[in-house]
Amino acid sequence: MALKRDRISIKVIGPETGRNDPARADAAIRSLARLIGRQIAREQFERKIARERKAQKKHPADGDA
Repeated sequence: MALKRDRISIKVIGPETGRNDPARADAAIRSLARLIGRQIAREQFERKIARERKAQKKHPADGDA
């Protein structure tokens, strides 16, 4: 299964345009937190799968050997 990569666009906001917009800042923080959370979950899942594969190699199920 191919990994789906999220596209991230970064816009530079000058001090005169984005300084007093807390809703926009909150949205940006939530987006960043969501991306970080997904990355952490992906890494945990990959470690879990690797541990399961390692365990299967050590102790193959009956009839698989």
